[in-house]
Amino acid sequence: MSPFHPPKVWKVSPNSPDRETIGRAASCVKRGGIVVYPTETFYGLGGDPFQEAVIHRIFSAKGRDSAKPLPLIAADMESVLKAVAHWPRSADRMAKGLWPGPLTLLVAAAPEIPAAVHASTGKLALRISSHPVARNLAAAAGGLLLSTSANVSGEPPANAVEHLSPVLLSVVDGVLDAGPIEPCAGGLPSTIVDVTGRNPRLAREGCVPWKAIEAHFLSQHH
Repeated sequence: MSPFHPPKVWKVSPNSPDRETIGRAASCVKRGGIVVYPTETFYGLGGDPFQEAVIHRIFSAKGRDSAKPLPLIAADMESVLKAVAHWPRSADRMAKGLWPGPLTLLVAAAPEIPAAVHASTGKLALRISSHPVARNLAAAAGGLLLSTSANVSGEPPANAVEHLSPVLLSVVDGVLDAGPIEPCAGGLPSTIVDVTGRNPRLAREGCVPWKAIEAHFLSQHH
């Protein structure tokens, strides 16, 4: 059994992350590493979504069922549109009003996205994060970043590096430590809305109230 080598920890400002630190973490991601980084909800676990070995490493690190899709964080709308096969009007309205932010949209995945990311469902979960570290890391790593919560499956998500599971830390390559994350709406995850059908539907309650989404973005067509 090989000895445990602790992951590289990069301290970073949550509001104005320096380019050099982000670049080091992004280089790790491009080389096939998996990295813990802050998002606006919890610390996330990510890597390059186009490397099959990375996808499998993340499932293994979390003890996550490979039948459960992995969400993505996108750096910007250009990256979002490259990842989707179809971008509905309802998605556009919500994205313009609520991104960057804790709203995840379930969209039709582009053929270029490996099937293991969306568990062969054809539905891709993605958002543009409002956390500067997550967004800058996604941009520096190529535009798209795997983004599942940085915890062992079944355990609570972490909102600070000191709360990360030692089991998880033993298998990741790097950690971007931006300090504690202020809980989003009482510690809720991102809201997930499925826009692949005729009418958008709530797939998971979260930070952004569904009633507010319905009232402001779905009640009328612009």
